[in-house]
Amino acid sequence: MGEQDTRLNIAFLTSLDPRNRRSWSGTVYYIARSLQKHCGELSYIGPIHPIEELVGKLLHKSTQIILKKNYRYYSSFAIARNYAKFATKELQGLLVDVIVAPSAGVEISLLESDIPIVLIEDATFGLLHNYYPQYSNLLKRSVSQSHTLQRLAVQKASLLIYSSEWAARSAIEMYHADERKVHVIPFGANFDAPPPPEIAAKKKKTDRCKLLFVGVDWRRKGGDIAFETLVKLEEMGIRAELTVCGCIPPKEFSHQHMEVFPFLDKRDVVQRKKLENLFETSNFMLLPTRSDCTPIVFCEASSYGLPVITTSTGGVPGTVSDGENGFMLPIEARGEAYAELIAKIYSNEQCY
Repeated sequence: MGEQDTRLNIAFLTSLDPRNRRSWSGTVYYIARSLQKHCGELSYIGPIHPIEELVGKLLHKSTQIILKKNYRYYSSFAIARNYAKFATKELQGLLVDVIVAPSAGVEISLLESDIPIVLIEDATFGLLHNYYPQYSNLLKRSVSQSHTLQRLAVQKASLLIYSSEWAARSAIEMYHADERKVHVIPFGANFDAPPPPEIAAKKKKTDRCKLLFVGVDWRRKGGDIAFETLVKLEEMGIRAELTVCGCIPPKEFSHQHMEVFPFLDKRDVVQRKKLENLFETSNFMLLPTRSDCTPIVFCEASSYGLPVITTSTGGVPGTVSDGENGFMLPIEARGEAYAELIAKIYSNEQCY
């Protein structure tokens, strides 16, 4: 049989935009590209934006104002029913071997189909509840619906792929997923062309300790701790600098050796080259994150041989191995502990 005889017909189902390189940190876009290249022909089912989303947003805002609570409108029975209705209509007439659904638990939860479904996720609702800010202080109704839809999605999928052991165990222990259909496949770097291996091989420490912080959420990604680390390193007599990329720190975080790039767009050649240069020339990726599932930026840092200094939380241990591509500190560690660790590694060229 030739390659054309073995290629699958794949329905790519998600409410996210698979053509947008920023959807789910680019993961949806690059999964679609990889499937098209290695597995089969894709038919896109989505993005999906039912009118109930607008109603849900209004209800969420009203709930915040009146009840001081959050309503997870995008994980409701009304939204799930419309996702299922839309997908059913789009699948009619298509010759499909398998449905691949990245970050699409709600989208498949009420879908009635005999076609095998592969659900790809980096977490379950049970893990995210009261872990991420947007999943905290929820209405009881929202919590109940989210758990129910998550359980239905886990049961409905023929294959469950998670990016970390942390997420996979949750599907089994919280939602009673059949262990035989649960698999862990770590995500990779979202680059069109990965850097050549010699870039990582020649990575050496420089005369100034260059720290790189990449994240859109200064608070959740531990920006204040990264700033403390810069200050502590200088107090220890180590010449250091911190580059912040992806957000604008609050005004109180200002330092002569801190440079800020509010946003670098990978789609723009000049901006992408700048980001690649930061990966290549920095000494450490410093991200003392407070909550994370699978930080793709760690995969990208590792492809450049850039050591990651971060927190042991959530799915982070699925992307960082202590002593191999970085180190993880406990969640309670502050700038002093991070500075001491970085100084220890930085002062030992063989270790670095």
